[in-house]
Amino acid sequence: MIGRGPPAALGGGLLRDRSAALCGRRMTARRVSAAVALGGSAIRRTAVLALVAGTVFGASVAPGVALAAPFVPRDDAVVLAEVSPGTRHSEVATREMAARRLDVALPLAQLYIKQARSSGDLRFFGYAEAVLGPWVGADTTSADALVLHATVLQSRHDFSGALKVLERARTMRPNDAQAWLTSATVLRVLGEYRPAMAACEPIAEPVVVALCRQGVLGLSGELSSAYAAIQEIDSQGMPPEERAWRDSELGEMAVRLGRDVEAEHWFRNGLRASPGDFYIRAAYADLLLRNGRAREALTLLRGQESLEPLLLRIAIAQKVLGDSELEQSSARLAAAFAAEAQRGDGVHRREEARFLLDVRGDPRAALAAAVENWKVQREAEDVLVLIRAANAAGVPAAAQPAMAFVREHRLQDARIAAAMGDHT
Repeated sequence: MIGRGPPAALGGGLLRDRSAALCGRRMTARRVSAAVALGGSAIRRTAVLALVAGTVFGASVAPGVALAAPFVPRDDAVVLAEVSPGTRHSEVATREMAARRLDVALPLAQLYIKQARSSGDLRFFGYAEAVLGPWVGADTTSADALVLHATVLQSRHDFSGALKVLERARTMRPNDAQAWLTSATVLRVLGEYRPAMAACEPIAEPVVVALCRQGVLGLSGELSSAYAAIQEIDSQGMPPEERAWRDSELGEMAVRLGRDVEAEHWFRNGLRASPGDFYIRAAYADLLLRNGRAREALTLLRGQESLEPLLLRIAIAQKVLGDSELEQSSARLAAAFAAEAQRGDGVHRREEARFLLDVRGDPRAALAAAVENWKVQREAEDVLVLIRAANAAGVPAAAQPAMAFVREHRLQDARIAAAMGDHT
């Protein structure tokens, strides 16, 4: 999924961008813009550009810009023509002009990132990358541009590239909380828990540090204590998106502990705080599907067909129920995965493996996709789909790397333990 982590990133496969929880001055910008950005088509509202441009990175925007409709380009070349300081002003661009254009480029890039995540249209990452292009070269002086560029790379699952860009940003601004949190997010997805924990520490915001640290501890042998510690974090007065992050962490931990009733409580709380949070919606749908509540899952996901991770869960529910719309959902997913393969993308490979396993009933193809996915990311869900696909294909030995990972990191997960069965 696109983007996993504090209010999102959104985020990988089903990856929510925890790095979107902006700290300090930028935390205010996140609270204002994310409330509308996560609402699907609401990102297109004229008000969004005014809110984002007026608050993100402290940008100063002319009144005319604040009232303008969001710029939706035909292609990347149009984006460059609109915001590149070298296209229309070429050699005569002054430092003052370049700085002013950067003030436009940064919130515009963030707008496109949110559009990609809320709509599932990955082309908007390309637009964001084009907007940022002039300010992420070797001579850049903008740590903010680098962090946004890393967010784009993370969302495309270029995790090594994202980490390199974030290191550049931290060299420029060592105490940048956003850069540290994004690094922790990426390292957590890669299963590199020790450096992920280290990346949590320099963040100044106490609640964000606690959520970051306990999230990592919960994946490395201290699940019960981490679950208890996050419950102790006072949510009174938390911004809605931060509250949703806390509740989603608790929901995921409860799932791994095998406490589904508690998990449902946390997922419901999270959706009350942030109704447009599609990461929580997907996790809740998985819980419902696993407990034989496919019809409730369909109700939960109604109107969310534009996002492949949610459409996947819709299709799984439709198959369980014998729904006549399954054929259409399945065809749309197959076309989306084929388009990603043609582009050389692997953003939704975890979802593709689940699609092949749970919708198409092709375990060998599912195993191939799950193996490729394991090369890129190593979250609990990646472990689970690889073990399930290997077992279904009759070659459980193919899941040995995932099972070794579980043992090495003492990863506790009731679902994984059940799937491993006699192989533990």
